[in-house]
Parts: sequence; structure tokens; C-alpha cells
Amino acid sequence: MKILLATISPRRALASSPAMTLLEGYIERSGRYSPATHRVFVNEAALLSFVEDTASRTRPVLLLTDSRGKQLSSGELAAEVGCLRDAGAQTLILAVGPADGWSAAALKRADLTLAFGRITLPHELAAVVAAEQIYRALTILAGHPYHCGH
Repeated sequence: MKILLATISPRRALASSPAMTLLEGYIERSGRYSPATHRVFVNEAALLSFVEDTASRTRPVLLLTDSRGKQLSSGELAAEVGCLRDAGAQTLILAVGPADGWSAAALKRADLTLAFGRITLPHELAAVVAAEQIYRALTILAGHPYHCGH
């Protein structure tokens, strides 16, 4: 299963920023377990268009981060990713949204909305958290000791 971490940013994130360095490091590490990439979209419409245009045998699975979303433990997120993979999903897109939140149309299209808790995070930091959780989920599924149950 291919995994895409999508971020919405009207201005291009600096490739040399500390947050981007961390994000890309986790995406690279995730690639040891499953093809994983990161892509910046200029707005929500561009992301949704990409999702609809993604050609594969199965419809891309779209997970949106949203403060009103479901709160999952890392193990529960890994189980969700594992179920999607085992069910034959070819593409999983985890998206960190626009600063003003997701539109009703985006929330309707989402297969799951996911919250990283009730706190508010800057988008760059939320993207790093998302990248780390992708890596953590993949290592849990592989039985790697990175997670160690805590």
C-alpha cells in the first residue's frame, strides 16, 4: 500500500526548516516498510482533485486530521492501517489540513477524521506528528521494537 502524507500550505514550506527535516526523515524511514511520500498542496481543492484523479484499482483512502476527529492510540492507528492494507487498499492519504479547517465537502469525502488530541498544533508540527505516527504504525505492524507498547 502506498502512503501519502499530504499537507495544505498556500506558501511553500521551506525544505530546510527543522520541521521539514524531521518530516522527511520519518517519511524516508517509513519507506522501509511501505512506499511513503510527502506532498504539499496549495489548497484543499487541489488535494481533493488529486484524490479523485488518483488512478488505481481501488479508491484512495482519505484520512483527514481534524480536532473533532476520532482519537486513536498509536496501536489503534496501526490496526486501522493494517486493516486497510489487508483489505486491499492501494493508496492511503493522510492529510493535515488548511489553517481554517476542512470544508464540509472534504469532511464528507474523508474515510476517517483523526485527532491528535484536543490541543491545537501549528500545521508544520502536526505534519511532523503525522509523519511519525505513519512510521510508528508501520513499525508496529512489522513487529519492530520502535514502539515498545508505550
